[in-house]
Amino acid sequence: MGYLNHTILSWVLFLPTIGGGVILLARSHRAVRWTAFIFSLATFLLSLHLPFHFDSAQTGYQFVQNKAWIPAFQIHYFLGIDGISLWLLPLTTLLTFLGVLVSWKGIQHNVKAFYFLLLILETGMLGVFASLDLFLFYVFWEVSLVPMALLIGIWGHENRIYAAVKFFLYTMAGSLLMLACIIWLYNLTGTFSFPGILAGLRAGTFHLTAGTEMWLFLGFFIAFAIKVPLFPFHTWLPDAHVEAPTAGSVLLAGVLLKMGAYGLLRFNLTLFPRASQRAAHWIVILGLIGLIYGALVAFSQKNMKKLVAYSSVSHMGLIIVGVFTFTAIGTQGAVYQMLNHGVSTSGLFILVGMLFERRHTFDLSEYGGIATAMPIYAGFFLLMVMSSVGLPPLNGFVGEFLLMLGAFVARHGYGITAAVGVIVSAMYLLKWTRDTLWGEIKRPANLSLADLDFREGFVLGVLGVLVLVMGFASPLFLNKVSTATRANLAPYAAQARPEANRLAELFLAPPARVPASAPGGRR
Repeated sequence: MGYLNHTILSWVLFLPTIGGGVILLARSHRAVRWTAFIFSLATFLLSLHLPFHFDSAQTGYQFVQNKAWIPAFQIHYFLGIDGISLWLLPLTTLLTFLGVLVSWKGIQHNVKAFYFLLLILETGMLGVFASLDLFLFYVFWEVSLVPMALLIGIWGHENRIYAAVKFFLYTMAGSLLMLACIIWLYNLTGTFSFPGILAGLRAGTFHLTAGTEMWLFLGFFIAFAIKVPLFPFHTWLPDAHVEAPTAGSVLLAGVLLKMGAYGLLRFNLTLFPRASQRAAHWIVILGLIGLIYGALVAFSQKNMKKLVAYSSVSHMGLIIVGVFTFTAIGTQGAVYQMLNHGVSTSGLFILVGMLFERRHTFDLSEYGGIATAMPIYAGFFLLMVMSSVGLPPLNGFVGEFLLMLGAFVARHGYGITAAVGVIVSAMYLLKWTRDTLWGEIKRPANLSLADLDFREGFVLGVLGVLVLVMGFASPLFLNKVSTATRANLAPYAAQARPEANRLAELFLAPPARVPASAPGGRR
């Protein structure tokens, strides 16, 4: 077990790449699909080792692997995770596996290339969440960019080339700014090790002036804000989602957007605390604008996929508000809502994709009354919509509740504005449900729509179970996050309001351990 703990992250990261190599040797579409299925499922099952063997009480990183890679430049193959990144890896492996399944019938040309890129993309995304060397982090960041652009550009819809180029240029522009900041930090510290740089800055071994810290903060921030995407850096997202194949939209919404929020939590808040505090008010305002703007634009959409895309802009805006409240409850709410959004919004994109496979249109006016023909589909549709709305006791409610508490504690105006955005979000999602599921069937083609088959029901069933488990049993997930988020917020502890600490103790305190010598305790 010790050897597996030491190498588990490498196995999880590169098993999909091995699968991609095997796919290149496959001689039929059937062999390609089953190879992708086996390797994506094996990667997901292997990633479950991480939460089951993660010590919630331990501070610092776990499952660490650190080997010299390019010694001349102090670049290391340095991997490790804490509570902030822990759940993002199983989320990535699960959504990739489901992406393989939802593409089973929808992808009929260049099948080998599609599944090869899908598995390479998985390695890139996993590497982003596990890297503790800034150069290695950047390499995985770029590895995740190219396959997604190709998935959109080759297997997308009518305007796929425009959407793919726009996605690539936006993300690349931010990446180059981040690379410049990484090199600047290396010149200052002589290392790319994130823990080493962080320890040196906190101990005073390395010093940043206020102006330099702000410039570095902005370089990282713009790269991550584009990825989130935070208003006004969001304009690439609706085009990318509308044109992407279903699996591309699932991974884009479920994982790639989380890379931006994760970067802000991991790097901006820890490396540049003074700049983070100076910029926090304006970033929260941008998050609140994105929350309400995304909801209002989604309300007016006639294209179902674009509606869900703008809902992502809205929900991610609320997550960024939680990140920059600098409260334990807001930060844990942000981490948990990243997971919730990955589950519920991926489910919505899968539902839209299933309708597209039957009717070959995203036009909302082409639907209505389909609950009559597809009652099982309608049930899953309602479940995913209610999850996104934040209906108790589903998973979305837990995340939104924590985020709203964090926003109110930070500033009452933040909380009130966030509440307005959440209400508008409920309005457009319920309107979409009404226009799609209920009423009379106005299009004859909808009378003969086939309900879910076994494969489709399995995919939505997995997500449906997660929606319920994450709603009813949220402490199973949050207890593993609390130690890391508190450590992440250490530079801001002195400025924390007393009510924030009381709320954190009330809602987020880990369960007490019974001493071995206590009556009834383990001996």
